Amino acid sequence: MAELDPTVRRRNRLILTSLCGVAFSMGVLAFASAPLYRLFCQVTGYGGTTQVAESVSDTVLDRKVRVRFVANTDAGLPWTFKAEQSEVEVRLGEPALIYFQATSTAKEPTAGQAVYNVTPDKVGLYFSKVQCFCFTEQIIQPGETVEFPVYFYVDAAMDAQPNLSDVRTITLSYTFYGQRSKALENAVAAYYRAAEKNG
Repeated sequence: MAELDPTVRRRNRLILTSLCGVAFSMGVLAFASAPLYRLFCQVTGYGGTTQVAESVSDTVLDRKVRVRFVANTDAGLPWTFKAEQSEVEVRLGEPALIYFQATSTAKEPTAGQAVYNVTPDKVGLYFSKVQCFCFTEQIIQPGETVEFPVYFYVDAAMDAQPNLSDVRTITLSYTFYGQRSKALENAVAAYYRAAEKNG
């Protein structure tokens, strides 16, 4: 069998190395795409992603907006979930504290993580949460009812945006999805230990 010309062999090695590099790069991008997309949404408010604030706004304007609340639960999570009030009216920059409520109908501890957004999407960059149950996983005991606070404000900077001058109502939506985690495993184990101890 005739040996390949060294030039052809070098070219084949270069093509193989390039293809391996492309495959590796695609794997890295696929692995990093979810965190990068989440970061992009948080920074830009894309898709109605709200902002996280460490403190309330210093500026409060007279312009008011109505904020409506929507609560949903994935079918696989045995919770009832609702907003304690359907809407509030706030001035731009004015902080507001509202509550959601969840009740577990499960027979053992269950965990959920809420995903959220606001509509219209273009408001996401100006809707800031200081405190929210959606930042962490929530574990609820069987039959337990829990109140979840949300402390937020609509940034006064929204008033200076011509494309937001028509916004009178904002809808803040949450959907809880079931979670599996070490914290949940520990809660379930503790629940059954307590049940055995109590007879």
